[in-house]
Amino acid sequence: MANQKPKKTMKKSTTKPETKKEVLESPAVQTASVNEPSLKGFFARKCDKNENVLTIFKSPRIWGALIGELVGTMFFMMLMLTLGVQPLYFVLAMVGVYVAIVGLSGANLNPLVTVGMMVTRRMSAIRGILYILAQVLGAWIGLIIVNAFRLGSETSFELPIMAEISGETFWSVALVELLGAIVIAFMFARALRFARKSPITFAMTVASGVTLAIILGIVIAQNFFAVQNSFIFNPAAALMYQILPTTADGIGELMNLAGLALAAYIVMPMVGGVLGFWLSDLSTKLAGQGYNCDDYNQE
Repeated sequence: MANQKPKKTMKKSTTKPETKKEVLESPAVQTASVNEPSLKGFFARKCDKNENVLTIFKSPRIWGALIGELVGTMFFMMLMLTLGVQPLYFVLAMVGVYVAIVGLSGANLNPLVTVGMMVTRRMSAIRGILYILAQVLGAWIGLIIVNAFRLGSETSFELPIMAEISGETFWSVALVELLGAIVIAFMFARALRFARKSPITFAMTVASGVTLAIILGIVIAQNFFAVQNSFIFNPAAALMYQILPTTADGIGELMNLAGLALAAYIVMPMVGGVLGFWLSDLSTKLAGQGYNCDDYNQE
């Protein structure tokens, strides 16, 4: 009995097996789920600060943002009236405008962009409405300034005139406006991640998108539809142009032509703006990326 070895005692493990909840909350599982493409939350709010008509004016920053949108759209209108659709000069000028304004308001400078921001819930409705009003006012002031120089000059400088919309040309103009708006909105949405970290990258991306839309508009409108001066890609600027008819055979025809012009130059670009932002969100989700609110802050 002296040589009998002592029996080993087995200690019971005090660690509990991981529950299903703990496994799902583990960092490895969370990392895998983040990188996994999913459309969950596609229509969720993005950086909504619960702004409303009672709270938005409590901070003076909103006034700086509105001034930025007004001045930036004014510059945009003046460039478009003087330079026309010359992509090289236009993109260089717009880069400077976007860099100067992005820190104030985010540099929408276009109602189609602002509507896309609102529908994809990147911006509150009250801020979006104020931005659009500032953009329309800025485009109007830009037109007044250029027209004042034109009237006071001895040269024969004429403002560009848009092609008249009719039942035959409506769809050609509307499709060009829609395509250009999608390009601009998609490029703007993709550039948002650089708005705070690298304003020059943001500006070059957005200005390049506008230039791409202009080039596509020129090629498609002239070569495929044989229509010149048929696109603007900015509803605020379009309202300042001579897009509404002044003469027609009767009030009925006048209203019909006015409706076609508003649909082609106002409604279609805004629809394209929403589609461009949705296309960007879809590609972002499928690529497993996220929208970082810190990359873009309106204030």
